[in-house]
Amino acid sequence: MERMSLSEKIGQMTQIDRSRATTDVMSNYCIGNQPKPGDRTPHNFSSRKWIMTINKLQEAALATRLGIPMLYAIDAVHGHNYAYRSTIFPHNVGLGATRLVDPQLVKRIGAATALEARATGVRYVFSPTIAVCRDPRWGRCYESYSEDPALVKLMTETMIAGLEGDIPPNYSIKGVPFVETGQTKVAACAKHFVGDGGTSGGVDRGNAGFVISDFEGIDKIKDANYSYSVEAGISAGIDMVMAPYKFRRFIRTLTYQVEKGIIPMTRIDDAVARILRVKFTMGLFENPYADVEMGRQLGSQEHRELAREAVRKSLVLLKNDGPLLPLPKYGAKILVAGTHANNLGYQCGGWTMQWQGQSGNNITQGTTILSAIASTVDPSTEVLYSVDPSAELIELGNFSHAIVVVGEVPYAEFDGDNGNLTIPEPGLTTISNVCDRVISCVVVLVSGRPLVLEPHLLSKIHSLVAAWLPGTEGQGVADLLFGDWPFTGRLPRTWFKRVDQLPMNVGDRNYLPLFPFGFGLT
Repeated sequence: MERMSLSEKIGQMTQIDRSRATTDVMSNYCIGNQPKPGDRTPHNFSSRKWIMTINKLQEAALATRLGIPMLYAIDAVHGHNYAYRSTIFPHNVGLGATRLVDPQLVKRIGAATALEARATGVRYVFSPTIAVCRDPRWGRCYESYSEDPALVKLMTETMIAGLEGDIPPNYSIKGVPFVETGQTKVAACAKHFVGDGGTSGGVDRGNAGFVISDFEGIDKIKDANYSYSVEAGISAGIDMVMAPYKFRRFIRTLTYQVEKGIIPMTRIDDAVARILRVKFTMGLFENPYADVEMGRQLGSQEHRELAREAVRKSLVLLKNDGPLLPLPKYGAKILVAGTHANNLGYQCGGWTMQWQGQSGNNITQGTTILSAIASTVDPSTEVLYSVDPSAELIELGNFSHAIVVVGEVPYAEFDGDNGNLTIPEPGLTTISNVCDRVISCVVVLVSGRPLVLEPHLLSKIHSLVAAWLPGTEGQGVADLLFGDWPFTGRLPRTWFKRVDQLPMNVGDRNYLPLFPFGFGLT
């Protein structure tokens, strides 16, 4: 650090968007951190293309005067979710349902996510989300493991151990972080700081009272000009600033403030020391380049089997009259209906290939719930699929069983803030039409949070399964519907009766849920 100029230090504190990260920019501004891809990553980027792109940027970083390597980062909230052909795991709300049956599952998922990130050259992931969602109207609720802070703490610690590696028993160097060296681990960034899930009425970016520098976070400090925002943010202890597009303004502003004594050089040195310490700890100086041989880890069969296991353990059985489940594999005639039965994008949810997620089966590779059902039943069983079948089709079909798969369309962050939490149409209509006419009717709800289940609707449904947002491995859903594996998931958050009860969480004085925290039939 004694050899570093002010511009080189501020470069280490700056993160820019990948679309702005030319080799000239990396060199001229001494950018040392995390050009972040996001929605602009080409859909068909292979692991080799990822590595070539990142290594080219690394060459530019290493060509600067001091040769400090760049740290490339990405959001990896349910697997390496921006990489085509990656394994997409269930979102965190689903993983929260697995804790009782398999406390170490998320550690294995973290390890697999780290391997798939390293397969594309990424060394730093924005994960896990440590939010404690206390109101399901919030659009980020599916990123939260639970409404219970103790459960979130346990899941977070376990996930970080999977991503970064286990801290050795004799590792006790105060103030020095730990990331396992080698080619299998990544640095993890727990987000989004304290209070993230404590929203008011489920409104994103509402009243937490302070701001961590997330995407253009410095720009969003309320009622303040940009110069004040930089001063306040850096003085408060922000070490690295995500300035994706207007990074020149950030660099210019911070440089001026240090030169004029508004921000002391000791604060800059403190920030840069923390950043460099991580780079040294993770072995980035010794091994700055990505290894193309790691590409085989992306979307590996082993990881897909792990994701399928996670789906099996995350599903929660809420109702099972009869009992109807498990369904027979032989000699039946099954109607599969609903918008989410044959839509991989809906199944994965937000933060999948794009920030807001998307619809369709060509977004990445995986198995839809419909495909899983068809491959699970015996050839003697007839399976008919219709997104929103007419009453005539249902009545003439003489179906022995029906599986209706409906739920929320993909969303992320504030685009998912929702004050009514009803099942979107045509989902409600499909449930009524099918369950009124087929004597054995299973509803699989694909959603990032509990949704309103009116009594008259619930009475029509014979078996109800909360599938959350299961990801690419829909076979895990069929494994449980047809009895190959038992239901073991437990609700990680309270399932309310009415929206006017919210926020309502376990331990509250007036706790009258439809299904309580921890509920789950076997």
